[in-house]
Amino acid sequence: MCFGKDHPYKSLQTSIKHNDEEHMYYDVSKINPQLFLQLPFCLRILLESTVRHCNNISIENKHVQQILNWQENTMPSSELPFLPSQVVMHDFSGLPAIIDLAAMRDAAVRLGADPNIIQPKIPTTLLLDYYNIEADVARKIVRKTTDTNNTTNLECGYESCPFHQEKTVCADAIERNQQLEFERNIEKLQIMKWSAKAFDRLSIIPPGMSVCQQINLEYLSKLIILEKDKDEQITFVYPDTLIGTDTHITLSNGFGVLSYNMGTIEAEAAMFGQPIPIRLASVIIGCRFVGQPHFMSTSIDLISAIMKYLRQIGLGNKYIEFFGSSLNYLTIADRSSIAHLCIEQGALLAYFPLDDLCLKHYSRTGRDPCFINKMRDYLVTAKLFSDDIQHKNIVYTNVYEFDLCTVIPNCSGPKRAQDKVSLSTMKSDFQECLIAPSGFKGYNLPTEQLDCSIAISPDEILKHGSITLAAITSSTNGISHATSLLTTGLMAKNALDFGLKIPSFTQTYLSPGSGVVTTYLRESGILKYLEQLGFHITGYGCKKCIQNEENNSLKSDIKQIVNENNLITIGMISGTRQTQQRHSLIKANYVTSSPLVLAYALAGNVLIDLEKETFSVDNKEFSIRDIWPNRQDIEELEDELIIKKILNQFNEKIQIGNQQWNSLRIPSVDIYSQYPWAEYSTYITRPPFFDTITKQNSLSKTICIDNARVLLYLGDEVSTDHISPAGSISRTCPAAKYLTQKGITPRDYNSFGSRRGNDAVMVRGTFNHVRLNNKLASKRISTLLPSSSPSPATTTLYLPKNTELDIFDASEQYKNSKIPLIILAGKDYGCGPVRDWVAKGPWMLGIRAVLAESFDPQHRSNLIGMSILPLQFQNGDTCTSLNLTGKEIYSIEYNIYSNEKLAIIKLDNGKTFSMIARIDTEIERLYMIHGGLLSYVLRQTVN
Repeated sequence: MCFGKDHPYKSLQTSIKHNDEEHMYYDVSKINPQLFLQLPFCLRILLESTVRHCNNISIENKHVQQILNWQENTMPSSELPFLPSQVVMHDFSGLPAIIDLAAMRDAAVRLGADPNIIQPKIPTTLLLDYYNIEADVARKIVRKTTDTNNTTNLECGYESCPFHQEKTVCADAIERNQQLEFERNIEKLQIMKWSAKAFDRLSIIPPGMSVCQQINLEYLSKLIILEKDKDEQITFVYPDTLIGTDTHITLSNGFGVLSYNMGTIEAEAAMFGQPIPIRLASVIIGCRFVGQPHFMSTSIDLISAIMKYLRQIGLGNKYIEFFGSSLNYLTIADRSSIAHLCIEQGALLAYFPLDDLCLKHYSRTGRDPCFINKMRDYLVTAKLFSDDIQHKNIVYTNVYEFDLCTVIPNCSGPKRAQDKVSLSTMKSDFQECLIAPSGFKGYNLPTEQLDCSIAISPDEILKHGSITLAAITSSTNGISHATSLLTTGLMAKNALDFGLKIPSFTQTYLSPGSGVVTTYLRESGILKYLEQLGFHITGYGCKKCIQNEENNSLKSDIKQIVNENNLITIGMISGTRQTQQRHSLIKANYVTSSPLVLAYALAGNVLIDLEKETFSVDNKEFSIRDIWPNRQDIEELEDELIIKKILNQFNEKIQIGNQQWNSLRIPSVDIYSQYPWAEYSTYITRPPFFDTITKQNSLSKTICIDNARVLLYLGDEVSTDHISPAGSISRTCPAAKYLTQKGITPRDYNSFGSRRGNDAVMVRGTFNHVRLNNKLASKRISTLLPSSSPSPATTTLYLPKNTELDIFDASEQYKNSKIPLIILAGKDYGCGPVRDWVAKGPWMLGIRAVLAESFDPQHRSNLIGMSILPLQFQNGDTCTSLNLTGKEIYSIEYNIYSNEKLAIIKLDNGKTFSMIARIDTEIERLYMIHGGLLSYVLRQTVN
């Protein structure tokens, strides 16, 4: 209905021309021009989506007004229905969705319909890189080992050294592990590959391509979408938006693609064109960037300082939007990291609006220049393009200003990583450390030892503060932050041009931590400059690497001098953690950026102010500023190498796939439009969600749950991990008994996460958590129980016979007696990471209502998606205040269309009380009437 003739906002459809091509878009600024210009860009994107999808059922005019008048909301946040342009799932969460789709086809056939009518309504991508490879064949990280003959050996890591192109120890370990993992997962991979052929708008990215955030950033996001109407006569244009089941999906907010992290049930709803609830904040912060960063500030410095500042502001339950004249100093990778980290700090959304840098980034990734121009024309016309003029009118709750000039490069040390030392105070701080009492920063040197120095050569003096270790590692520098190592390499080139060199007493390491890093070091040509300064590759396990490793120990004469004179020498290390005592004789260690490791190595000592002092070569004075590469040179190298070359190769790799995936045989879609379930499988089974569905809805608009019993009586903060564990399968739990009956040995039980395609396993794991506090279970001390006995935390009281059983076994007894079940709980029921089986599992146990003091917003929505009634205590009532024991018999009645939204609960002891039914929207009422989200979608499709 987005573009239909009966659309409620058809009058807003406006044409836009580009090179003789005409498109239509919704000019939402016409609704209220004054209010629209005051909206932050993130709300403008939401407004456009809400208007475009308005159907007066699931999305109504009141939701449009809710966005326009966001400042009037008195609550911290409110729910807003949202339908994205794309859905992205990784295989951990995507597998259950694929299985549900296949099961819906079976149900459609039973209802007399063509199975092929079951199709996703919006484009959906499933990434298969998230199954965990087990190390059946070990290929070890480089380390020294000693055998029985006291011989030292080096063991390692990579199949082929990325630099020297020589085979390493156990070189085929990756291939062998991948093949074994492929064989373990073949049933899951087969249904996924079949689904890619069976469903039109579903695409699969095969295993072995990349991790989720890289694919999302560089491959999937489109900035704008071009879509033809049903008659294919008119093309509409609108902004790209995403939801994803991987937490890294929010990286896309860093370059203007509005993105939210959701659970599998929400993703399934969106796949079928059903809006999902997002939280609209009543506080939207504007963060203005001003000033120019210090010339030695790296991406890590900027991101760390910005996040520290934002944490001080407080991000909980807020939206934050970034703008300002200095925004161009932040790369797309910087922006994406900040957007993602803000969500981790409690923000509901962190958004960088679409601007010139976003379009420049897309032009680098091989997009058609004509399409880039078309993007800009639309975004500017629709007032969705960020510039100074637009920001003059925008109203935020508060505006905070961050000056990039305040970001000063620093080092962490000399003993603890949490002790930060700014570059400007590095010299004076180390001088104080030398004489300070022994402790976290002090070395307690006598005054007479401070001037100790030993001449190594006519030009080299070893003394306190001398750099005896310079280690450049890249464990934190993936493709998103190539800038740091590229800066280091260019600085090495400049240093050689000026005739600089590193002192002979400095031990140097270069240890790239990933294949991506090795590729851009090799392809850029900067490796040779680092090698000329002594930074030879070590860490990959070929003969040359091992030779470099053996040559990189402190020279014996340097060891002797340091030891005999009690010199406090320095280890400069780039990486994620400080390595105190990496060498026993190096007593002061600092962690800093890769360029600063090289800078201090060239200076030879930390007793120098790198910003102000100079060093001499051939009677010429040089400062660190003379050799530090400018940002333009770095960006040009990064553009040509990282973006254009490597990422285009990566995109080609996705299109080609890999041999294992390409050779995987699947049932023919032409023959099997329904998936042929394997009866023997313990990984993939057809779920029972549609077993009793009828073509017409026979449910009443009044929900009656008669003579229900309490399966579990829980307390506060019952998390999703308590409800549906994803860890290993215990040998004593019902899931283990089921697998044993199927002929599976304990060593092959695997985890609940790996078997989430089998409903029989997952239902037996529901509430199977050793830390679950169920007040109906006995308080036995589990350590006194025999190992074969179930933990008391995983049992409950079967009330009709007053006997204690495993939770699953008790639910089966109730089911056989046709007794509905409920749960009593406290505050924040369902908090934690969103997973589909957190709602599906309780439904399969027979839970029909949850009575709690409060609910996690997303979990409340998921319960309704599985037709479980969320009831919330009112007026300060609790289980305790109402004297509920959990042993009563409950009868619940609720009229879904009642304006009062109150459900009546009657107990067998004569007590009656009311609770708030948390069915908050019209679409949620429809879900409950139809028996859940999936049943509603199936009936809508079939009918």
